Amino acid sequence: MQGMDGDIIPTQRAGVNQSGLRDHNERLILSVLQRHRTVPAAELARRTGLSKPTVSTILRNLGEDGLVRRGEPVRGKVGKPSIPIELNPDGAYSIGLKIGRRSADLLLLDFAGTVRGQLHTSYDYPMPDAVFGFLEQGISDLLGNLSPAHQKRVCGIGIGTPFELWKWHDLSGPAAEKFRSWKDVNFTQETARFSDLPVYVVNDATAACHAEHLYGRGKEYRDFAYFYIGSFIGGGIALNGTVFEGNQGNAGALGSMRTTGPLGESQQLIDTASLHLLEARLIEAGLDPDLMWQKPQEWSGLSRYVAPWVGETAQELAKASLSICSVIDFEAILVDGAFPSEIREELVERIRRYLVNQDKRGLIAPRVETGTVGENARAIGAASGPIFAEFLLNTNAGLSSI
Repeated sequence: MQGMDGDIIPTQRAGVNQSGLRDHNERLILSVLQRHRTVPAAELARRTGLSKPTVSTILRNLGEDGLVRRGEPVRGKVGKPSIPIELNPDGAYSIGLKIGRRSADLLLLDFAGTVRGQLHTSYDYPMPDAVFGFLEQGISDLLGNLSPAHQKRVCGIGIGTPFELWKWHDLSGPAAEKFRSWKDVNFTQETARFSDLPVYVVNDATAACHAEHLYGRGKEYRDFAYFYIGSFIGGGIALNGTVFEGNQGNAGALGSMRTTGPLGESQQLIDTASLHLLEARLIEAGLDPDLMWQKPQEWSGLSRYVAPWVGETAQELAKASLSICSVIDFEAILVDGAFPSEIREELVERIRRYLVNQDKRGLIAPRVETGTVGENARAIGAASGPIFAEFLLNTNAGLSSI
């Protein structure tokens, strides 16, 4: 569990010194280093509850494995200089694939969370052959930039994909039948045709939540709910300092929350707070919706259409935020998406304003903050899956099996 300052503190399973649980203690120390970046050995002992000799032994083993390294000494006024310990960026790598409604992104992530290389492709619809062809060629290209020694440190492939992808289209005829073939796709088997790396599949919005938790503002909170707005809005939740995926990997499916349409009809949040609604506004005005997705993103010329979308989306997310907090009193609601940072800031500010006038009887209003990872969150989060599974501590490990 964690203290109020965000430190990981020992429970019955954390911070034990028996050699038989060394793997757990290694994960504990690596998780503290991932969260705080650089920590002296003595401070690691305090944060984890492990003895100093145990920490010293573990750090020696992790150093020999190339997973951690010593930073530059920090000299104080008296005594020996403090030697900070940090993750070795070259200690591990992973591949992350984001499958989106309009495009796919593939990237190589290092152990410290830095993107070492990235590839992008766009399409009308993400057909299986094209996506796996992109993945196969992309892995070859990205790993070709690593030395043979570093290639051996690639620990897996993470794939972030929408839940029930085969339903998310408006095709007809043979194209629709081909798209529905996603229902029978086994990602592990398909990837095994050209790679022997382990594969980790996660919902794309949950992947984005992982990225925010590990590398963004999510580090500041033990419990938070997260919205990621792409072509379709999705979400995720973090409990006890770890993203909680649930028994079937679909916890935090916030895009499926029920809401009410303009005529009182029942709708889902994906129908009222997604970027496909803005695309529809542009099409209706005779504009090319591809303007939204050009790199770098520049929406200043679209303000006439973006402003009403921001207002309507903010209203929906203000109501949804309180609904979420009626189940778990999250410390914060974080909002991110595939749009420019100034749109994200404006959207969050509008949500805060709408929350002021919402009926909050019996509720503790959460803080609403911007996410900080941005458009790349889904691919980064997908890539973090193998690293998290291999090296970091899941504080919710027992919850899904209870």
